[in-house]
Amino acid sequence: METAPPDGTEPRLDLIALIAAAIRRERGRAGLSLTELAKRAGIAKSTLSQLESGAGNPSVETLWALGVALGVPFSRLVDPPRPAVRVIRVGEGPVTYSERADYAATLLASCPPNARRDLYRIEAQPGGSRVSDPHMPGTVEHLVVGTGRALVGPVQEPVELGPGDYIAYPGDAVHVFEALEPGTTALIVMEHV
Repeated sequence: METAPPDGTEPRLDLIALIAAAIRRERGRAGLSLTELAKRAGIAKSTLSQLESGAGNPSVETLWALGVALGVPFSRLVDPPRPAVRVIRVGEGPVTYSERADYAATLLASCPPNARRDLYRIEAQPGGSRVSDPHMPGTVEHLVVGTGRALVGPVQEPVELGPGDYIAYPGDAVHVFEALEPGTTALIVMEHV
């Protein structure tokens, strides 16, 4: 499972511990065994066991699969407890990396219980598409490109977007984000039902 930053540095250990605790917590809430959750998420039981013990280093794809299998937003697996006023500077926040493309997603704000949105900052480089498996049913993604250019949307009909362009598309179907220029950034609001 490749999830270290592209520069080869190690991921922050506090994020790994946070993810481990969140997976254990959500699996317990769902009443699922390790075997059942691993099966539903399509990952090896040994991988899930490592993740729960804090020894694993999950990719964004693995965390999405676990979120879908648990019926919870991705953010519930990576968002640390937060104070009433929160500032996240560029380069801070819980970051997960794709194993399929030069793509990093930083969770900026997750929805509190019974709310329906999460907010992410995306940083991506050309050279590979980030194809996302379907998220929870009813999910809609809203995306605004900040810098660069990207091909975004449903895998069968992606749209080329530039700075300031906005798109909304079903997040519960296979979709793609492909940076077309170096230093491409975007803001995604993930809306859940």
